Amino acid sequence: MPHRIVILTCSILLIPGLIQAGDWPGFRGPHGNGLADEKDVPVNWSAIENVKWKTALPRPCNGSPIVSNGKVFVACAEDADGKLRSLYCFDRVTGKQAWVQTVDFGREMPTHKTNPFCGTTPTADGKRVVVWHGSAGLHCYDFSGQKIWSRNFGEFKHIWGYGTSPVIHGERVILHTGPGERVSVLALNLATGNTVWEKEEPLEGDGSRRTDGEYMGSWCTPVIATVGGQEQIICAMPNRLVGYDISNGNVLWHCAGLRHKKGDLAYSSPVMAGDICVDTGGYGGPGIGVRLGESGDITAKSRLWRTEKNPQSIGTGVFVEGFVYRPNTSPNTIECIDPRTGKSLWKEGTGGGALWGSIVYVAGRGYLTDQGGTTLVFSLSQDKLTVIAKNRLDEKCNATPAVSDGQIFIRTHQHLYCIGQ
Repeated sequence: MPHRIVILTCSILLIPGLIQAGDWPGFRGPHGNGLADEKDVPVNWSAIENVKWKTALPRPCNGSPIVSNGKVFVACAEDADGKLRSLYCFDRVTGKQAWVQTVDFGREMPTHKTNPFCGTTPTADGKRVVVWHGSAGLHCYDFSGQKIWSRNFGEFKHIWGYGTSPVIHGERVILHTGPGERVSVLALNLATGNTVWEKEEPLEGDGSRRTDGEYMGSWCTPVIATVGGQEQIICAMPNRLVGYDISNGNVLWHCAGLRHKKGDLAYSSPVMAGDICVDTGGYGGPGIGVRLGESGDITAKSRLWRTEKNPQSIGTGVFVEGFVYRPNTSPNTIECIDPRTGKSLWKEGTGGGALWGSIVYVAGRGYLTDQGGTTLVFSLSQDKLTVIAKNRLDEKCNATPAVSDGQIFIRTHQHLYCIGQ
């Protein structure tokens, strides 16, 4: 690999044999950390240059594409009020639609104009694909489009809608159901959809607002890590960071620090930085760094630092060469953070649109697409950000690119693009 990742006693878990070579099978890639095992991907493109194909999508959505075993999948609503919620499958070589499966939910649910329905990312294992449609349920299909199972967990109402993505781990599907009045992390059998375990998160207020009227909610997609030889799920809840035993759902540890006077909000996923877990609250909320390895309430003994206020952050950063690099939605900067101290080493403006997507790091370069559809390509170091290229598609985009076998897949509000040389 062209980059060196510093790993101490904790690592993002990779399951050998379950991921096809070159696949990007879920949110933030094969390891769930934004790092891609690719060596040769495009650096320059435009709306016409280095475009292998593009295909129109029916509605704007924020969910990202995935690539698995020759297929590209995206979730997409068919109508503005989200009554019809679909999973689309395309041939990765030609871009032609292979099939679409639509769930007729038939009811109106709240969301925000910046978060159109179906803003989640599917996940696949090369044979089966799973998509979360919020109140319209969790659905599993085979690669020919035949439904294997569906589960309905009730209504999940939030004034800003839903946005977490499922994760496949071996023969289980891991799902964080929030935000809403009832929030849980659960594991299901991938073959049958049966619940293996479910752990409900205690909440204050009605799931959208705390009892003092401030907003609350978590849109965090969990990450899976090995800590001291034990597999666990790590998820940012509205006011705390939680680690669950992947085998039974028991809470192994929890750390306070995400509560904020402006609301308890978690937009991004945790970033594993060796044995330190770094997380940032949404809406300009706090940031925390936690050294993992202890059990129970580890706030006092394991929380290394807490910053009270941070730039608005929706997308998730990456851990590269000992430092965390985070995209800030406002004021549109990339920031370098020392995970041991929480100290910000630099913030560099991107000179483009707002940043909602997450950073992808591949072949020694970072890739980040802004809301104007421009993908910034850059190199990272603890000293500075160096911009290599700016590639414009001139279409609104809130999604994160997928990288597979030397190609980049970008989902805008209008099209799905395959970028390749």
